[in-house]
Amino acid sequence: MSWKTLDDMALDGRRVLVRVDINVPVQDGRVTDPTRIERVAPTVRDILARGGRPVLLAHFDRPKGRRVPEMSLAPLKPALEAAFGVPVRVAPDPVGPGAEAAAEALPAGEVLLLENTRFEPGEEANDPDLARGFARLGDVYCNDAFSAAHRAHASTEGVAHLLPACAGRLMEAELGALERALGDPERPVIAVVGGAKVSTKLTLLCNLVERVDMLVIGGGMANTFLYAAGFDVGRSLAERDMAATARDVAARAAETGCEILLPRDVVVAEALEPGAAHETCRMEDCPEDRMILDAGPDSIAHIRQALERARTLIWNGPLGAFEVPPFDAATTACARHAAELTRDGRLVSVAGGGDTVSALNHAGVAEDFSYVSTAGGAFLEWMEGKTLPGVAALRAAA
Repeated sequence: MSWKTLDDMALDGRRVLVRVDINVPVQDGRVTDPTRIERVAPTVRDILARGGRPVLLAHFDRPKGRRVPEMSLAPLKPALEAAFGVPVRVAPDPVGPGAEAAAEALPAGEVLLLENTRFEPGEEANDPDLARGFARLGDVYCNDAFSAAHRAHASTEGVAHLLPACAGRLMEAELGALERALGDPERPVIAVVGGAKVSTKLTLLCNLVERVDMLVIGGGMANTFLYAAGFDVGRSLAERDMAATARDVAARAAETGCEILLPRDVVVAEALEPGAAHETCRMEDCPEDRMILDAGPDSIAHIRQALERARTLIWNGPLGAFEVPPFDAATTACARHAAELTRDGRLVSVAGGGDTVSALNHAGVAEDFSYVSTAGGAFLEWMEGKTLPGVAALRAAA
């Protein structure tokens, strides 16, 4: 790896400034889903076990550089203590004399949570003075927030150049998984990309056809490609004005030897409603008054066969309107087959971004994939081949 981890750092007696993503849902002052907190707990516990004193930097919501009481991190204290198993102190400011005093006074065996970094107007502007203010709060910088690594903020990029810097356990796992999937993967590599619009994932598709061996396109995006190929898609969601772009992507895939898999048969209905009357038809027989809402059984079999040939899978987005049964069949069947291949040791499977986590949870297989990222935008930008400022800063520090 081209970055340092906690294993490379001396931590005993040192203040470890840890950038975490604990932007969790809160209702009536209580955390309703502590998943993100639980995922950073191994890093915090590791630092504590090695004698370090964790000082947490985190954002919450979008206060846009203003102090918004409703966006304070203070209500997260009980959930943090439950996850870490130690007392958590809360500083009233993210930076400045009060925060510095709190960091200096932090005893061994406890954690300090600094207030919302986005209360500071210089955070999202990556202000050098703010980065220096953050640096005064620690002796070592640890970034464990891959989900914020695509932002060049003072707490994710600027401060990383001012202290000895490393990746936390979650960041280390995320980067390792992505490196296995796209950096130096075992081939053949298959990518499953779904979602509503080609326009939102054009950069992703263009990057993937250069780097993977098979590309499954599903959801509304598939309708656009089918329309571009001359099929009637009825009343389906499709970006008809993106037809030329879809043909360009297909042509580039042909040049690079990337096989594109589109639906062969589809499930259609008059409306997207639970339990709606529906039928399956070949693509060439799609009724003009129906909407395509899922891939059909022949398409599912085709994708399953492709998964059998693959050794590495990257999954982003559902294959149909999975939130509304019965239009979840393709997503669920293919996800479960990928999970089975992963459990058998025949496939390295990495998934993330958008509705992907929800789709895999719906299929009951999120725990069976090799790695499931909750990073959203950062995961997508990595897949698009973009440089992530938070990761680049760690590499520069290595």
